[in-house]
Amino acid sequence: MTVIAGVLAFKQIALGPLAVESGIFAFLMLVVLSSAIAQLHGRAAADRLVLWGFAPLGLSILLILLVLGLPASSEMPPENLAAFERVLSSTPRIMAAGPVAYGVSLLLNVWIFDRLRGGKAESGGLWLMLRGAIASAISQAIDSVIFITLAFYGTFPIADLVLGQALAKIALSFILVPPLIAGAVKFGHWLDRPGRNGGVEPA
Repeated sequence: MTVIAGVLAFKQIALGPLAVESGIFAFLMLVVLSSAIAQLHGRAAADRLVLWGFAPLGLSILLILLVLGLPASSEMPPENLAAFERVLSSTPRIMAAGPVAYGVSLLLNVWIFDRLRGGKAESGGLWLMLRGAIASAISQAIDSVIFITLAFYGTFPIADLVLGQALAKIALSFILVPPLIAGAVKFGHWLDRPGRNGGVEPA
């Protein structure tokens, strides 16, 4: 999800009156995964998951730079090469903005989600979904502010873009995230149920 978000972001989609980048869906999946891990295994495990996400993100950036630097085959159609380079050639500011926004927003999401739990050990229900929606909405709105400001501030007016992205992420956080988190937690419990692995009880 950390890698594909940057690729999907090049397509702008229309969500009602809002124009948003498609990478939002990959980031919402990251929210679902990190929140479900926090619910099932605790905040520390979820934080480790987020931090490990920097590994594929950093490696993908290095590989993209390597491939862009290598000479293209003479048999590659020029229009294909131009499209490839247009999609994958990001400015240094954008490449730096992505990891910063990812780390801050996902760690914040896990923290808010865990704090709202309040010591309760519930595994499902309305409060689980509401916690997920609130944590996602706040963290993803901040993600929009951080990423767009770091990537584009000073190049063009960014207020409308920040507002549109934040509103879209907040709306999707309340529409998509709650049932997905509930489903992920339920699936996690199904995977961990006693006797599932060949009838052997877990230690």
